[in-house]
Amino acid sequence: MLRFLPLKLGRLYRCLKLLLVVGLFVILLMNTHNLFASFQKNELTDRRFINLNKCPACFGTSWCRKFMNGQVSFETWGRLRFLDVFNVKNVYFAQYGEPREGTRRVVLKRLGSNQELADIDQKICKRATGRPRCDLIQAMYKTEFARLNGDVRLLTPEVVEGWSDLVHCPSQRLLDRVVRRYAETKDSGSFLLKNLKDTERMQLLMTLAFNPEPLVLQSFPSDEGWPFAKYLGACGRMVAVNYVGEELWSFYNAPWEKRVDLARQLMDIAEQLTNNDFEFALYLLDVSFDNFAVGPRDGKVIVVDAENVLVADKRLIKQNKPENYDVWYESRFEECDKEACLSFSKESLCSRVTVDHNYYAVCQNLLSRYATWRGTTGGLLHDPPAHIAKEGQLEALLDECTNPKKRYGRFQAAKELREYLTQLAAASSSATAR
Repeated sequence: MLRFLPLKLGRLYRCLKLLLVVGLFVILLMNTHNLFASFQKNELTDRRFINLNKCPACFGTSWCRKFMNGQVSFETWGRLRFLDVFNVKNVYFAQYGEPREGTRRVVLKRLGSNQELADIDQKICKRATGRPRCDLIQAMYKTEFARLNGDVRLLTPEVVEGWSDLVHCPSQRLLDRVVRRYAETKDSGSFLLKNLKDTERMQLLMTLAFNPEPLVLQSFPSDEGWPFAKYLGACGRMVAVNYVGEELWSFYNAPWEKRVDLARQLMDIAEQLTNNDFEFALYLLDVSFDNFAVGPRDGKVIVVDAENVLVADKRLIKQNKPENYDVWYESRFEECDKEACLSFSKESLCSRVTVDHNYYAVCQNLLSRYATWRGTTGGLLHDPPAHIAKEGQLEALLDECTNPKKRYGRFQAAKELREYLTQLAAASSSATAR
């Protein structure tokens, strides 16, 4: 009886696959008219589809002319609306065209799921009218997003502190930078909030509270060497950013030399975001293989999801000198049975000058044997060549970077790991050149 069990399970699996195919075919038949309509119509020119009708409860309007002119269009699968049920994050690939430059790939983001966007609408209505539904445009003028009118000169920490990770502990210097580099206004370049129109101020504050990723990309732009995707513009509740390349996960089983180079770049990103000449520490609170991408030409690693980035102003910490501000902060390693787990204290990140969080996040969630993603463990540096595995230095450094045994061991391990990966990458390049 037992020997027939695998056979029955195999038949059951094939039946389920057949039912799935038949189900998809039925859905296609039921949506035939909509299917053809989807390919014929550019929905990105529809004001309601991109939620332009909800402004100023939106993320901006700088790219609206491009959207309305049909210069932005979904790629093939993005045009099929019945597939949106699988696109929970509301991230789309599209083509953007300029007459003289041709077309190029861009990424469009709604910055949240449909439920999250509906929730923010309800919150705006409840704060303004006490009811979950209302005239959203009128309601915006009765919320905290409209409290900062033209008489308010600066965006100050006490107004927005805690609204999102970006401003969990904001300094005036950070907020001036955010306002000065705000891209959804024609008069950017001034840190004076009063220079923005009422609608622009509300859009900025709405973005800051709902999902500050666009403001991170604008305040720390790729053009100045920051490892983030390039912000392009917004229309309604659709934000456009530069397409970087395939996600890091696609390189999980790449040749060893390639993975070493990617690992070195990831450690360099951790260092840059922790220690830089601007004395802003940008701590990555959500680190996973999906949140990084690799350029197809230059092979450069870029952060493509910057929603959960906490920015601490080291200059302000040194000035205010909170308790233990000059004591090195070590992130605590904790075993976790879920994917992309991190243990951290936002209060400590905001009050210490020297912090190892970014090293810990990259080592634990991306590089070491503790890294778990999509049911796979072992990290990006899994299965090293025999001579490297026998030497043991790489494994020892990864372990100490993830779960240090010595006090302040992660700081030293991260430094040595960067140097070691640089040596391995250089050796691989030399061998390839011969």
